[in-house]
Amino acid sequence: MNTDIIKGKWTQLKGKAQAKWGDLTDDDFKVAEGNAEYLSGRLQERYGIARDEADKQVKEFDASLRKDYPDYK
Repeated sequence: MNTDIIKGKWTQLKGKAQAKWGDLTDDDFKVAEGNAEYLSGRLQERYGIARDEADKQVKEFDASLRKDYPDYK
């Protein structure tokens, strides 16, 4: 996951992430600011899922961004 691009586009991406993971709060996203590891941890906590599943969801989200943002690498 390219964290530089995530951080640079976090304002735009945050809306997509909020739509996907509605149980996460604005504060969760504010603290995350594109940090995939933090985001996985919050998913694990809020949704009561295993770390592997949380990591998988974040990676799938990352892959979906590649379709929407051609310059995302």
